[in-house]
Amino acid sequence: MEPLLCFPGSTPLAVAGALDRAGYPWCGIDSPERSDSEEPEDGWSGALISCVDDPTGGFALCRHLRKRDVPLAPLIVLVSSAQLPELDLREDLFDDLCVEPVNSEELLARLAHLFWRTGRGLRPDLLEHGPLVLNLETYQAAVSGRVLDLTYMEYELLRFLAARPGKVFTRDALLSRVWGYEYYGGARTVDVHVRRLRAKLGEEHAHLIQTVRSVGYRFGQTSWTP
Repeated sequence: MEPLLCFPGSTPLAVAGALDRAGYPWCGIDSPERSDSEEPEDGWSGALISCVDDPTGGFALCRHLRKRDVPLAPLIVLVSSAQLPELDLREDLFDDLCVEPVNSEELLARLAHLFWRTGRGLRPDLLEHGPLVLNLETYQAAVSGRVLDLTYMEYELLRFLAARPGKVFTRDALLSRVWGYEYYGGARTVDVHVRRLRAKLGEEHAHLIQTVRSVGYRFGQTSWTP
């Protein structure tokens, strides 16, 4: 991930610490000119600009970054509560804002959401269902923060079911959709993999994969109640 542009260069310690803990690389700059001269080869990943101590310079930098051939996004401004009325005619200069003193958790949440919304940065493709999270890029899965040691086919079966919560699949349907039409194993293959998945999910979360008697399996509760 390319670094975030931060203005001014003397970024508040609370903000700098939050960025460091969250793994966001960043670079402090003190002028619009330096935002160009120090820009990485692949460009800035976004910008975090404080307009509290130097509102003229801060908003000038926002305008500079937005007037480029490819406007920089995401861009967050940090302002004081007294500056909020000044934002009325400047909505095009930023994507989101935080009021100082900054709550670091709020700032990180807003930043992560903007990266997701704009498609910038390195957000993994995640499939989430309650305590279960599957990273579709790395073929990893975790439940309640505990990483699961899954085989390839266990992961594929869990991914297939978790992507379709509430829908019931027969064993034959799972064999053809997960293992492939060329697979000649019997329905017991599905039962064995489900049993192993439940064991690895643990007693507390084994219910995520439910047995539908005389039919097959479903992930989670059905969304329809008679």
